[in-house]
Amino acid sequence: MKVLVTGAAGFIGMHVAERLLERGDEVVGLDNLNDYYDPQLKYDRLARLEPYERFRFVKMDVADRAGIEKLFAEEKFDRIVHLAAQAGVRYSLINPHAYIESNIVGFMNILEGCRHNKVEHLVYASSSSVYGGNEKMPFSEQDPVDHPVSLYAATKKSNELMAHTYSHLYGIPTTGLRFFTVYGPWGRPDMALFLFTKAIIEGRPIDVFNYGKMQRDFTYIDDIVEGVIRTLDRPAEPDPLFDTLDPDPGSSRAPFRIFNIGNQGPVELMAFVEAIETALGKHAIKNFLPIQPGDVPATYADVSALCEWTEYKPGLPAAEGVMRFVRWYREYFSV
Repeated sequence: MKVLVTGAAGFIGMHVAERLLERGDEVVGLDNLNDYYDPQLKYDRLARLEPYERFRFVKMDVADRAGIEKLFAEEKFDRIVHLAAQAGVRYSLINPHAYIESNIVGFMNILEGCRHNKVEHLVYASSSSVYGGNEKMPFSEQDPVDHPVSLYAATKKSNELMAHTYSHLYGIPTTGLRFFTVYGPWGRPDMALFLFTKAIIEGRPIDVFNYGKMQRDFTYIDDIVEGVIRTLDRPAEPDPLFDTLDPDPGSSRAPFRIFNIGNQGPVELMAFVEAIETALGKHAIKNFLPIQPGDVPATYADVSALCEWTEYKPGLPAAEGVMRFVRWYREYFSV
């Protein structure tokens, strides 16, 4: 297939593009290479993809309407993996406009590209953050997600609504994937694992929010990629059992699906820190702080729908995933 991967210089995007290339697909990778974090890491990720003959990189912002229209018209993609977005819950408190430009305007441009160019399937990144203040665990696609606690979450929920509209109106198969705390080699420097590892190595304190009483369904990057590829390979279909009197939020009469991708096993933040300490052979200096605005105390994915659809269930233990990340970190930074 010819696949457009947006956010190809990002953490998940690079890994997804690499897997598609390894199996023989043609991949056009798109990224704006912004400076939300050190762009050098993005360039180094791209350097892993450039040796593949069937890979081509396009530097472009998804919010560039004319550029995206031209790209879709010229390339005639079979399928799309849309991962480009302004990420981060906490940054959305500082620079909210960046989230509207990238996550709303950018997604609109991708949907329009699919609409006018007969794209077979759009798979896009949603987020566990859409569950907001929900306290019923585990989080299920059947749960209401009407109370986001950050603008980032609100934009991701908006993406799901926009996708359903285009699936309904134009018959475009769309699948939204609610990622749960993705981690692993080549990860983002603003994520806890990266921040904690760097600080512990340098002998600096780590900020432990909610006094350590956080739980996250940490999901290793390889599990995420497997879920993305398997959903890409099975385009969304209308749900023959969809009941308009008792509608399932995760499906539709339109070719539309929503799936959680998580490890289905929340880990206490302190246990995660201990795994990092074990992998590094060094204790952390902990600075305990209250929970930050926009954060939620716990996430926990019900992945039964994903398992049924793809016959795949994520499951790498956090301790093993942390060990693999630390090994990469030491090699990448020559520590």
